[in-house]
Amino acid sequence: MATENEMRAKWMTAAKWIYWATTILVCSAMLSGGIMMLLGNEQNVKGITDLGYPAYLCTILGVAKILGSIVILFGKRCRTLKEWAYAGFSFDLLGASASYVLHGGEPLFHAIAPLVLLLMVLSSHRQWKTGWM
Repeated sequence: MATENEMRAKWMTAAKWIYWATTILVCSAMLSGGIMMLLGNEQNVKGITDLGYPAYLCTILGVAKILGSIVILFGKRCRTLKEWAYAGFSFDLLGASASYVLHGGEPLFHAIAPLVLLLMVLSSHRQWKTGWM
């Protein structure tokens, strides 16, 4: 039978894997989305404007997603800024899902996909807040 220290060490390893897996998935999705928005990708701009938002919102969201991803991945000493990045991602994803639902006429997938990513953001945040990272 494993001792308490051995069990704790196994859990710490699993917790770190969960944190890094969810964090890398979230940050890669947000970073690639931010880059596409800054580059003015036609699909991104059309998606934003079809929902009734101005096209310049792509620039604002693009910069925020890129900076948020960098802070979450590399901001070990910037705890408050990292909290803001997690909050910003949460607001962005909730807003995206709500925009699709309230706009109407969009496939259900467009409203569910941001919520799935939000669950990963919350999982990453939870693992980070426990102090294991």
